[in-house]
Amino acid sequence: MSKKSKPLTNKAGEVRSLSRADFKRGRPLHDVFPDLAAFARTRARKGQPVKQAVSVRLSPEVIAFFKADGAGWQTRMDHALKLLVHQAQDEKSPPL
Repeated sequence: MSKKSKPLTNKAGEVRSLSRADFKRGRPLHDVFPDLAAFARTRARKGQPVKQAVSVRLSPEVIAFFKADGAGWQTRMDHALKLLVHQAQDEKSPPL
């Protein structure tokens, strides 16, 4: 009979340090979440656009604005820029 493993999180929801035994008990994504694994493979095959790493110089005010809400500031910045792109594209389209 196998030894029972310790919970990965404590009552506060903090994750403990993982041991070699924890990693040995791990299972591949396709075994645990087959639908998610299939979606990931499909997306990679279809060549859908992925984000690209770039180096950009931004004013301190812009960075402070997005960082003020905490983690995820780069995603929020990406979303704001996408909104500007869509707005600009809509302004260029002819009226119906």
